[in-house]
Amino acid sequence: MEITAGMVKQLRDATGVGMMDCKKALAETNGEMEAAIDWLRTRGLAKAAKKADRVAAEGLVGIASAGTKAAVVEVNSETDFVARNEQFQTIVGTIATLALEADGDVAKLGEMAYPGTSNSVSTELGEAIAKIGENMNLRRTELVSVSDGVVESYVHNAVKTGLGKIGILVALESTGDKAALSTLGKQLAMHIAATNPLSIDPEDLDQDVVARERAIILEQVKESGKSAEIAEKMVDGRMRKYFEEVTLLAQTFVIDGETKVRDAIKNAEKDVGAPIKLTKFVRYALGEGIEKVESDFAAEVAATAGVKK
Repeated sequence: MEITAGMVKQLRDATGVGMMDCKKALAETNGEMEAAIDWLRTRGLAKAAKKADRVAAEGLVGIASAGTKAAVVEVNSETDFVARNEQFQTIVGTIATLALEADGDVAKLGEMAYPGTSNSVSTELGEAIAKIGENMNLRRTELVSVSDGVVESYVHNAVKTGLGKIGILVALESTGDKAALSTLGKQLAMHIAATNPLSIDPEDLDQDVVARERAIILEQVKESGKSAEIAEKMVDGRMRKYFEEVTLLAQTFVIDGETKVRDAIKNAEKDVGAPIKLTKFVRYALGEGIEKVESDFAAEVAATAGVKK
């Protein structure tokens, strides 16, 4: 029997399961809708779809490296308990390795073949949802590479190698000694984990953010009653301080607490034996930007028991 797009859509609307899995279910059951639903349910996929509306803000950040490139991924779960699950950790580690070939495209990564199975990454996550019993989500990925140099990484709060709560990638271009360059890269990655800069330098900042910050400072200065000339100088001074706080090269290097990051990189050129250029950094903090639902466990138990608090 021919499986039409309309049939696939109908099954998807009824179950919430992905299109490819719906098409496969219909093919396996000769287009019988109810049988296809049962087919999905027996494999845990329909059950998994029902969990998809639950907030997944825990999980793990994973990092994988190969030569002069590295990838970082964030895979979310509902609870930290699942993040400590060996199966979940294996999945995140595998996805991070696959991300080395995904070019930073999360949709492409989700469609890639999951090793050792006939599943895609997305389907494998769906089956893990059904087995473990929590919603999971491949949220984002990024790839960083250099033509000549190193891409160093650092994972904070690591549960095992390459897996943790915060993941950093730092790209350094240089023709010099790679071991010395890696040492600097690791230190910079740790610095970024601690300070969370918004960009490498002021030119890379979102200019709308810069304009808004300047407008706020200008209003504050105007209230001081200073002349326009003095007020402008005060604004410039406070903006310089703002840039020192949020741009990487202008920050004070946490490794020594004295040197600016820009100068620390310049000083390292003596050990590396060649000029160094910091071309990119990526910082993933688990769950950042996800609105977490706060729940009162005692209230939930009481509500389930029909008791009013």
